[in-house]
Order: sequence, then structure tokens, then C-alpha cells
Amino acid sequence: MTGTEPTPPIRVLLADDQALLRSAFRILVDSEPDMEVVAEAADGAEAVALARETAPDVVLMDIRMPGTDGLAATRMITADPELSAVRIVMLTTFEVDEYVVRSLRAGASGFLGKGAEPEELLDAIRIAHAGEALLSPAATKGLIATFLAQGGGTDPEREPSPSYAERLAALTAREREVLALVAGGLSNDEIAERLDVSPLTVKTHVNRTMAKLGARDRAQLVVTAYESGLVRPRVE
Repeated sequence: MTGTEPTPPIRVLLADDQALLRSAFRILVDSEPDMEVVAEAADGAEAVALARETAPDVVLMDIRMPGTDGLAATRMITADPELSAVRIVMLTTFEVDEYVVRSLRAGASGFLGKGAEPEELLDAIRIAHAGEALLSPAATKGLIATFLAQGGGTDPEREPSPSYAERLAALTAREREVLALVAGGLSNDEIAERLDVSPLTVKTHVNRTMAKLGARDRAQLVVTAYESGLVRPRVE
């Protein structure tokens, strides 16, 4: 037998308490040749159970659901070693709300507003599946604003915790520079232009930084950069 084996479709789990919205998402996802919906959940507890049963590639997780909400479900999924390959994209009515920062800390790969265009939703699934983080510059700015509003940002007078200091010490000067630019919401191409290097070189630095910091993806890098004190939020 010759030829290349076809790439299996991206397996998607939908978790939202609104049946009509799940139906619309299912139609959209199933219309794409490179992805398929493998299960639907109406709350967080069901999402966790179905994730363990179907092992999806990507979960579209509503943040606010009755009973076990999306935040708790995200923590349970990302804490399960058998589900380490599962990527979670949080869905929210507002691009940034009170749960977003905690969702990212819990291991979500990013978040998307429910008002996003269909192509944005499909791109989000593909980006998360590819191991990248869905964290646009606009979303990053919102994330920082949420840190400040919650008092979750780093206190300018406080030194980074020893654990963060030790992990940051493992980074090279260039990796710290790249991490700061990632936290500023720049894409790999934008960072490459800023540093006058190739996008591939930037990607290598980002991947090495994630490995050294134990970050799941780009979203976790942003959280680490601010919580460690490497980057200070600017208050306008």
C-alpha cells in the first residue's frame, strides 16, 4: 500500500448549557472536512465525563454553566494526566470577564467571544489543536486589564516568588526578551520583525521558554510573565 494516510479530523467536544447554541456550533464544525463533533455537554460535569470517554482534541467550553461551570471543568480536565493532549478554548459572552484569568491559570489555551465570526471559531479550533494559543493582542490587553481589576496583577513593590525567580533564571536573555514580547501580545512574525530574526527562530525560542517554564502554551506564558513580575502592567 502506497500513498500518504489521510489526516484524521480534529475531534471537538462542545460544552454549553444552551442547546440552540450547541446545535449551531455542531452544524458549523461538522461542515468542515477537517473536523468533527464527537460529543455535546450541557454542563461542566458532563463535559469532564465526556472528555474522559471520547478523548477529544479540542473542547469548546462555555465559562458560565449551571452546576459545575467551565472553570471547574477546565481544572479537572487539565489536571487529568490521561487528557494532557486535550486543548480547551473558553467561550464567553464578553471577550474578557471575571473568570478568564483563572481559566488560563487552570490550563485553557485561550478564549473567544461568543459573538466571534464563524471563521474565527473554526480558526480557534485549528490553532488550539496545532498547539498554539488563541490569545490575540486585543485579548492580551483585556487579560492585563482583568489582572489589574482583580488585584491579580503583580504588585510593583513585590519581588517575584522564589519559584518564579528560579524558573525565570533558567531562561536565556533572549528567551526573557521574547517572553516579554509575547506578554505584550505580539505574534511570532511581529516579534521576528522587532528582533530582526526569522519567525522560525522566534518559534524555537517560544517553544524552549514554554518547556523551561512548564507552560502548556502561549496563553500560559502571558500569565507567567505578569505573575512573575517580568512584565509590569502599565496603568493608563
